[in-house]
Amino acid sequence: MSHVRGAPMHPQTQGKIERWHQTLKNHILLENDFLPDDLEARIEAFVEHYNHQRYHESLANVTPADAYFGRAPTIIKQRERVKRQTIEYRRLQHRRLAA
Repeated sequence: MSHVRGAPMHPQTQGKIERWHQTLKNHILLENDFLPDDLEARIEAFVEHYNHQRYHESLANVTPADAYFGRAPTIIKQRERVKRQTIEYRRLQHRRLAA
């Protein structure tokens, strides 16, 4: 029998998993559930929200689902384009007001 080692980044991965569990517990403990099915439904709703609606700063403010399915680069480029257009529009508005 040989010893199998974990991933080389195990401590970082473990920290992320612990942080996720802390977020889940803090969210779930805000309300009381009297039936197991109610708790399961709330956990399922939290996981859905966490993965598909909640933006994550560590993922360049995209959802984990966007990052996982490869949509993040497209979303980031679109945001940069909108930001440039907005800045240009504001500069134009400022020039019109200053003239």
